[in-house]
Amino acid sequence: MANQITAAEIMDMDAYAKVRTDKRKALVQVKKDRRVALGPHATFYFESYDTMWLQIHEMLFIEKGGAAQIPDELEAYNPLIPNGRELVATLMFEIDNPVLRKEVLSKLGGVEETCFLKFAGHEVVGTAEEDVDRTTADGKASSVQFIHFALSDAQVAAFKTPGTEVTLGIKHPAYANMTILQEAARAALAKDFD
Repeated sequence: MANQITAAEIMDMDAYAKVRTDKRKALVQVKKDRRVALGPHATFYFESYDTMWLQIHEMLFIEKGGAAQIPDELEAYNPLIPNGRELVATLMFEIDNPVLRKEVLSKLGGVEETCFLKFAGHEVVGTAEEDVDRTTADGKASSVQFIHFALSDAQVAAFKTPGTEVTLGIKHPAYANMTILQEAARAALAKDFD
């Protein structure tokens, strides 16, 4: 399984413009099975090679930075592609009301350290992407977090077993929530280990 996108895999933007609509449509179903809502405000978007390939192309297409922009996009998004023994999620706190958003995020400092997966007697605690600290000194969390869940070989085998009940949760005292993944989501995420 490819887990890094190279500059050679980046399409010319004129060519991408011609297939952009089809590429985006094709990824809708893929993303649907990789999206997990948790509680009233949080959504985990589990990333993959395909989601990051499209994200890089979208950034290049929208920002029009040309070839000079490619290294920055690869550096930003390649770390979010699972490495074959992990799951990687973008955790977003999606709150339209700016007053409520500020209030909720002001209480969520350190939330990135409280995410977990439980399945088949295992618990895997997530670790935050190390690119930047996403909790401020006064305890306010960013509305976007990047979480890695590293699994051992035994955990991968258990996760990949069809029908395994997988719980995704956050243990933060200001946002303690859990949900059980649908089987379609577990099966889609299990492919990240191939």
